[in-house]
Amino acid sequence: MSNASARRSALIALAILSLVWGFNWIVMKAVLVYVGPLTFSAMRYVFGTAVLFAVLALRGENLAPTPWRSTLLIGLAQTTAFQALVQFALTTGGAGKTALLAYTMPFWVIPLAWLALGDRPSPRQWFYILVAAAGLVLVLEPWNARVGFASAMLALAGGAAWAVGTVVSKRLFLAAPISPLRLTAWQMLYGAVFLVALAACLHERTTVWSPALIGALIYNGVLSSGLAWALWSFVVQRLPANVAGLASLVTPLLGVGFAWTILGERPDVSESIGIAVIGAALFGVLRPRAASPR
Repeated sequence: MSNASARRSALIALAILSLVWGFNWIVMKAVLVYVGPLTFSAMRYVFGTAVLFAVLALRGENLAPTPWRSTLLIGLAQTTAFQALVQFALTTGGAGKTALLAYTMPFWVIPLAWLALGDRPSPRQWFYILVAAAGLVLVLEPWNARVGFASAMLALAGGAAWAVGTVVSKRLFLAAPISPLRLTAWQMLYGAVFLVALAACLHERTTVWSPALIGALIYNGVLSSGLAWALWSFVVQRLPANVAGLASLVTPLLGVGFAWTILGERPDVSESIGIAVIGAALFGVLRPRAASPR
């Protein structure tokens, strides 16, 4: 596959998973009426892991474990820590604002990718990174105390954990020819084990089974926790880590839009301007460079 084709397919995958993940912030917020945050996280990732291994078997792919140290680190960071932190953040924070805070992940990826991979951003990328950062400040409104401190810190920590998983995944892909689907399945298995253990130790409130909870589990197990994470590994494999990270900001923008239309979480003037600024930065960083003259 040519570089242009690989980039195009990665961007298509990114668009699909952005829609899936953007809407899932609404699902994760709404389902907390029926179940504790860690219990739901454990259930969705057990389901998602089963889905991924079933897909691997149906495709006839290699089911052998991926390098266990790196895979365990990815699972702990990208599955256990990220999911537990953002799910707890949603208990007191709004769905749209929590999504945006969690998606500070790209700004954590940039220095980590530079240090771990030598993936140094170009001056053009630095410019759009700064533009996106300015937009994120407008969205977060640090001068406004509407978002609780604890919820905000949990969401930010979740973004940092996801960044660690992203950079370790990229380093593993560079070191060995590993299928994104296979890596996702194994890291999710490791992460799900720790989520189940945490949920069992904390003894959260009794789960109230309902059609809404079952629907949320199906959505998360098949799409958000299963196939979408496989798509994310596919994106990380084919795009530079800093580009993949910044491009993922599409998801929280969709999350804000869904939260506005479905939950009534309407962004104010500052948030609206920030969303527009981040959108412009995304367009800039993803726009192909003009061909150099011969």
